[in-house]
Amino acid sequence: MTQSPIAFLFPGQGSQAVGMGKELAEKYPIARQTFEEADAALGYKLSQLCFEGPEEKLRMTEITQPAILTASVAAWRVLNEKGITANFVAGHSLGECSAHVAAGTITFADAVRTVRNRGKYMQEAVPVGVGAMAAILGMDLEKVTAVCSDASQGEVCEPANINSPEQIVISGHASAVERATKLADERGAKRAKLLPVSAPFHCSLMKPAQERLANDLRSIKFQTPGIPVVCNVDAASVEDAERSRDALLRQVTGSVKWEQSMRLLISKGIQTFVEVGQGKVLCGLMRQIDRSKTCLNAGDEASIEKTVEQFTQAKA
Repeated sequence: MTQSPIAFLFPGQGSQAVGMGKELAEKYPIARQTFEEADAALGYKLSQLCFEGPEEKLRMTEITQPAILTASVAAWRVLNEKGITANFVAGHSLGECSAHVAAGTITFADAVRTVRNRGKYMQEAVPVGVGAMAAILGMDLEKVTAVCSDASQGEVCEPANINSPEQIVISGHASAVERATKLADERGAKRAKLLPVSAPFHCSLMKPAQERLANDLRSIKFQTPGIPVVCNVDAASVEDAERSRDALLRQVTGSVKWEQSMRLLISKGIQTFVEVGQGKVLCGLMRQIDRSKTCLNAGDEASIEKTVEQFTQAKA
C-alpha cells in the first residue's frame, strides 16, 4: 500500500521536563551530536540542563526555548535516520522554529541562538507580574474574543493560543486577564484558570520583543523550505524564505492559530500526525480537534521505536 501523507508536529513552551533527550543522546549518536551542537552554538551546557536540571533553571524562558527546540531536533534526526519523513511540518509557537529546521529553512545552530534570544526578549518585554495568561476551556472563539474585549477596559487582553475547540488561551495585562477569567466563568465557560507563565506571550504587549527579534531574523540566512511549513500566525502553508521569516516575526505578537492550522493539514489529506520531541500536548489537542486522526509520539527511545514500527507495518 502507498503511505498516506504524514505531518510532523513540534511542541512549544510548557512541554519541557528534566531528563528530556537524555535517553536519545545515550542511545543514538545523531541525537548526542545534536545536543553537542546546541552546547557549542550557545556557549554553555544546555545538554546538562536538559538531562539533569535543575527544573527551575530549565523553566527560565531563555533556556526553555532552546532546550525544547534541541530535544525536538534530536528526535526528528533520529526519525529521519530511520527513514520516517514528513510531507508537511508545523510547530506550536516556538515549535515553528523546530519545524523550519526540519524543513531546511534555517540551520539548527541559527535556530538555537535565535530562540534563546527570542525567549530573553519575551521575558524582558514585560516586567514580571505585569502580564498574565489564562486558559479558557469549553468556550468558542467568538465568545472568548467578546470576553477579552469587554474585560480589557483600555488594557491589553487578547486570544493568544487558539488550541482546539475546547481550549483557548488568552494573554495581556494581569488585571485585564483576571477580569476576563471571571467574565468567562459568568458567561458559561467550563473553566477559566490563570496559567503559571512568566510573561504574556502572543499578544501586543510583546511588541518590544518583536522589534528586537526582527534584527536577529534579518541577520540569519533563510532558504526555501524543502517541505511546506504551516505557520501559526496565518494558519497557512509557507513555501518561500521571506514569508517564513515574516511569519516567525509576526508570530511573537500574533495569536497561535493551532486549531485552524491542524484543520488545514487535515484538508490536505493528512491522516497521521507525529508529535516530535518532548511531551504529548499536541496529541492531546488533536484528540479535541479530530478524534478520527492518528497522532503518534516520538520523544524517547520507546516512543520512537513504536512509531517506526507502525510505519513499517503500514508499508508492509
